[in-house]
Amino acid sequence: MIGVQLAWQLKQAGLAWKPGPGDRFAIPDRDLDDEVFVLSNMTIEVHTMPEGPVIGFNGTTEWALDDVELDETLWLPREDQLRELLGGTFQALRRQASAYAVVVELLGESRTFDGETAEEAYAAALLHLLAAAGVTPEESAPPSP
Repeated sequence: MIGVQLAWQLKQAGLAWKPGPGDRFAIPDRDLDDEVFVLSNMTIEVHTMPEGPVIGFNGTTEWALDDVELDETLWLPREDQLRELLGGTFQALRRQASAYAVVVELLGESRTFDGETAEEAYAAALLHLLAAAGVTPEESAPPSP
């Protein structure tokens, strides 16, 4: 999973989020910086019972945070989502000694982007593509880590 800082860079570079079930996101600057939320149609939890663990299907969880504006959230795209966003430019993902490399082709030129994780390498390539597309980053400070 990419971190909040890298997700913030993607958002500032113009990456738009159309939320869907299974998407992960953070809510920075609300004392929830270390929490990762997942969009779901239903809350499902594992409960420990005397007879053993059971999976409980719950309705809506009552919580102090009733809703949050989409622009106050930070999408944490999964590896498959990042790869899909690269579209036809994506050429390869390679495992290196202690890192990953993503190869993309843009305007006939092959470029390689490294990251400690596959997600970070995909995100680095996507940041490059957003910049090449001429998307103008928003002018604001990233959330505190």
